[in-house]
Amino acid sequence: MELDLTLILIAIGLAFLAAFIDAVVGGGGLILIPGLLALGLNPATALGTNKMASAFGSLTSAFRFVRAKKVDLPLVGKLFPLSFLAAVGGTSLAVFLPSHVLKPLVIIILTGVLIYTLLKKEWGSERTVLTFTLLKSIIFILLIMIIGFYDGFLGGGTGSFLMFALLIMGFDFLSAAGNAKVLNFASNIGSLFMFMFLGHVDYVLGLILAISSILGSYAGAQFAIRKGVSYVKLLFVVVTLVLILKNACDYVNLWLF
Repeated sequence: MELDLTLILIAIGLAFLAAFIDAVVGGGGLILIPGLLALGLNPATALGTNKMASAFGSLTSAFRFVRAKKVDLPLVGKLFPLSFLAAVGGTSLAVFLPSHVLKPLVIIILTGVLIYTLLKKEWGSERTVLTFTLLKSIIFILLIMIIGFYDGFLGGGTGSFLMFALLIMGFDFLSAAGNAKVLNFASNIGSLFMFMFLGHVDYVLGLILAISSILGSYAGAQFAIRKGVSYVKLLFVVVTLVLILKNACDYVNLWLF
């Protein structure tokens, strides 16, 4: 497929912006995927190529958060393979099941996340997690696997869902962002491997966008680490609201048109 240079340059800019936002609170796919569709890629290839860019971006931001000591390595080390395998399963199912099946549920959950975050004024300001009980550990593991599966199946807002799960467990916004990026990297590469296996990745374009994503992710991680909890929380609220509106518009357009 012959690609228009102007549209490619726009996609590169969108990849940087998407990676920047994704590095802090997630939701970058909502920016880049429409750009890939505008290039003329079919939906499956757009999703697969986005995963390639996202995988490089999430690896970059995860590395930056690890260096800043904002990642609980023993914890995410245990959850990493679970997130990876769950995403593989989600992407496999996405081939056979239309994504709009989950849209109403995603809208409801994101709305609940936004309301809870706004009502709990001091939530996520400080880290309160101390120890994981057996019940707490089981719930947390199930949440991470469900979110990993969701990332492979649908994807939009995975970073926000991961952050919310970590916040529930008692992490502050900044450490939640760091741990979320490592787990998001796991689900990204799990999903990417399946898209590659199924032949739904534009490798040339994907690698070009990956370079832009690396730069955007590094800048986003730097922003989060330097600005701290309050800025991350504000961006989390804004991105979650955008995710709700985007999913709601998609769902309404699906039934009206």
